[in-house]
Amino acid sequence: MDRTVVAYVIYLVVSIALTVWVARTLSRNGRIFLADVLRGNEKLAEAVNHLLVVGFYLVNLGFVALYLSGDGTIEDTRGVFEALSTKLGVVLLVLGVMHLANVYVLNRIRRRGAMEREQTPPVPPQDWVRA
Repeated sequence: MDRTVVAYVIYLVVSIALTVWVARTLSRNGRIFLADVLRGNEKLAEAVNHLLVVGFYLVNLGFVALYLSGDGTIEDTRGVFEALSTKLGVVLLVLGVMHLANVYVLNRIRRRGAMEREQTPPVPPQDWVRA
């Protein structure tokens, strides 16, 4: 078997496994965060969590597929390792950036919700006072 094909297979297996692992980890741990952001609405939190996971899969697996094409043929074993380290390193960076972007956006939503809650009085006004 050609070394280039071996590198492609290893790249796909490792990239897909990493994407699935990161998505499951984010989904499992993100439920609690989403429930807080969405003020305890568990059904909505679960739906948003599922949509985020689907989007995460689509973007990352699409990137993995687009980044599959190589620069040329791989001549030796060293070339396999060099190609894999470059490709997997870029995939890991993209996964990290996607994760940080998700956390940033959700944290902004959470902060906005907390500010809105602080502006609402705990007890509605019962009467007016003349000045």
